[in-house]
Amino acid sequence: MKKKLILLYSLFLPIIAFAQESSTSEKIDANFRALTQWFVDAIFYAIPITDTISIPWVLIVLLGGATYFTLTFKFAQIRLLKTSIKVVKGDYDKIDEEGAQDVHPSEDDLSIVDGDLPETIKIEGHHGEVSHFQALTAALSATVGLGNIAGVAVAISIGGPGATFWMILAGLLGMASKFAECTLGVKYRDVGPDGTVYGGPMYYLTKGLKEKGLGGFGKILAVFFAIMVVGGSFGGGNMFQSNQAAAQFIKLFGFENANAGMYFGIIMSIIVAIVIIGGIKRIASVTEKIVPFMAVIYVGAALVILVLDFRLIPQAFGEIINGAFSPIGITGGFVGVLIQGFRRGTFSNEAGVGSAAIAHSAVKTKYPASEGVVALLEPFIDTVIICTMTALVLVITNIKGNFFNYGIEIKEGVELTASAFDSVIPHFSIVLTIAVILFAFSTMISWSYYG
Repeated sequence: MKKKLILLYSLFLPIIAFAQESSTSEKIDANFRALTQWFVDAIFYAIPITDTISIPWVLIVLLGGATYFTLTFKFAQIRLLKTSIKVVKGDYDKIDEEGAQDVHPSEDDLSIVDGDLPETIKIEGHHGEVSHFQALTAALSATVGLGNIAGVAVAISIGGPGATFWMILAGLLGMASKFAECTLGVKYRDVGPDGTVYGGPMYYLTKGLKEKGLGGFGKILAVFFAIMVVGGSFGGGNMFQSNQAAAQFIKLFGFENANAGMYFGIIMSIIVAIVIIGGIKRIASVTEKIVPFMAVIYVGAALVILVLDFRLIPQAFGEIINGAFSPIGITGGFVGVLIQGFRRGTFSNEAGVGSAAIAHSAVKTKYPASEGVVALLEPFIDTVIICTMTALVLVITNIKGNFFNYGIEIKEGVELTASAFDSVIPHFSIVLTIAVILFAFSTMISWSYYG
């Protein structure tokens, strides 16, 4: 039944692609706004901080949760970073395959793995469909998207270089949230008779809260989360990605056909459908190749710019630090810069949203926390590395060329980032367009799987 639903979902993707035509997009907005605007306003209700600036309450919840997990797990994102790299490399795969033969627990530690002895794990086998690395790339493909290119540019245009500092801090705090939610995803997942794994907040909210005597409340939250994920998979997970990728493609190559965007969307939807019908195994087999490739291309280009303009790096970091604590002429002052950085960081890495746990739940392991350790790498790669690379390129190239003014919001983030790269690497916009399409495609396949 679930596979039939996935097939049905994939058939809707061409319809999603059509939404990138401006007229269709306007019709969709008009039809849904009247029905859903009240809900959107409630979710993103902004609490006034000063006369000129406010902060969405959902941002407070995400950052508050991330701070709580950071303190509860004693800065796991720092302590376990080296371990997470080892797990991804496969250094501990033998423990899952053969059991922890060298572990000799004391009498007080006999129930450390779901009530099982470490020595008995090997005879029970382990569930899962993908490796730690594949699970990481599948989840990363959903978070590493156009937000890393366009979103960062918008945040810096509004908040100035200082927004980068708070963006990085949000990424570091988010690592603890990813650790918690993805550990729960594996611990409370379901495994079908054919070995297919189903996991995520809709499962651990139901099972986990039931253990606390709140089963009914857990089911309500699980259903609510599932509905929101389906909505997100159509909107930010597909519509936005397809729209922005098509816009950049059409602009670069100058297609004048009025239906060029629709054709682009249809092609994208067909490719995405082919991938997601194969389930998480096929998705992971694709993302484990695409994600490293597109990250190397994009980060590599950013490093080229940093190397060529290495003399400006100290000045760029100086502007970032100074702008974070003593912004001048930026809308909202210190609080405005902080909020812009935090908004970009939390939106980019999706820490606390729960979506990543859906992909990580499919990992082959008997130790839930081992995947939580892997998951904490996501915000580090997505926000601390990739988003920071974009920010540094924008700040450095703006020092040289002064091609945009801080404090004034720009609408086309992709164009601004493309201009920044082109100013140092001529015609890099062609490569950036390829990166944009890959970023969009990878986000679409993972979010389609979530949906």
